[in-house]
Amino acid sequence: MQRRKFGMYDFCVSALGFGCMRLPVIDNQQDKIDVEKTDEMIRYAIDHGVNYVDTAFNYHRGQSEIVVGDILKKDGYREKVYLATKCPTWLIEEHQDFDKYLNIQLEKLQTDHIDMYLMHSLNKERWESIAKSDVFTFLDKAKKDGRIGYAGFSFHDDVETFKTIVDAYHWDLCQIQYNYMDEYYQAGTEGLRYAASKNLAVVIMEPLRGGLLVRNVPEEVKRIFAESGVERSPADWALRWVLNHPEVTLALSGMGNLDEVKENIETAKTALPNSLTDEELKVYEKVKAFYRGRMKINCTKCEYCMPCPENISIPNLFEMYNEACIFGTLDDLRRGYQRIVENYGDPANCAECGQCEEACPQNLPIREYMKEIRSVLKG
Repeated sequence: MQRRKFGMYDFCVSALGFGCMRLPVIDNQQDKIDVEKTDEMIRYAIDHGVNYVDTAFNYHRGQSEIVVGDILKKDGYREKVYLATKCPTWLIEEHQDFDKYLNIQLEKLQTDHIDMYLMHSLNKERWESIAKSDVFTFLDKAKKDGRIGYAGFSFHDDVETFKTIVDAYHWDLCQIQYNYMDEYYQAGTEGLRYAASKNLAVVIMEPLRGGLLVRNVPEEVKRIFAESGVERSPADWALRWVLNHPEVTLALSGMGNLDEVKENIETAKTALPNSLTDEELKVYEKVKAFYRGRMKINCTKCEYCMPCPENISIPNLFEMYNEACIFGTLDDLRRGYQRIVENYGDPANCAECGQCEEACPQNLPIREYMKEIRSVLKG
């Protein structure tokens, strides 16, 4: 297994990390993890060089940490890996809560220390909240008393917020979403390079974009890959693109079966930094151009259209609609209609006042797009 230096430190981690958010389950119930299959997968990965295992307080409705702890406690496997988990920042109401949840997690994971402890899913609001609760003192204390080894954060917001958080504390690592379709999404390439310039280890989540880059791949994309003359699966292409970046410390893959584990391990062996040729990089550009050609709305998320008088989050609705059109997941979008309404407002409530269109620098026909989204969501 390929090893990479962990940021400013002298130890190395495997280029592939085992993400425990999408473990195999029974009867499609997320809190019923198939322990036998998961045990086989994690042990196989560790036996074949993976030494970084990542979970979180809320994964699999709170069961992921418990199952991972049970697996690692046997046969000395805990000592073979760097174990990462994440603080549920949305549950932090006061300073004492940091210790409360860390101690719960140590018990669930059946360990006396967590190697990499991350503040989970930070955005501007959550960052401001945990900063007010003095997360800094907590992290310093937890590192000093040995309950955590290295402090980090996972991130979901814009690049300027990312830089603010990076500069606010002496972090050891960060975790960002990054793949060949997300170069400019959230932290993106700019954030990746910024964190690396500060000597942070950079852990990548969603290298396969939650499986969207490998499931139901359009025939046109398959043809582009095939015409390259290089025989690789879509998963291999996607993971190799991430690991080609020298700033990347490791890529987490949420593997759901043993075959995926085996395939990703083989890819990680040879996906070295700067190993892709110019011709191979052109293949990605063709694939990206095809996907972007399926985008319905050319929205840049500048938010000039906001706030909407009807409390509709127009940029977020457009982003979700574009993604569903690009990756052919409109049925999933429809199934999540109620969640969309709760989080981003109901497009059916659009009063067609036109205020958004007057403010839009792209001159988008927003009212017509809202009708289109409403029609699609309601099937």
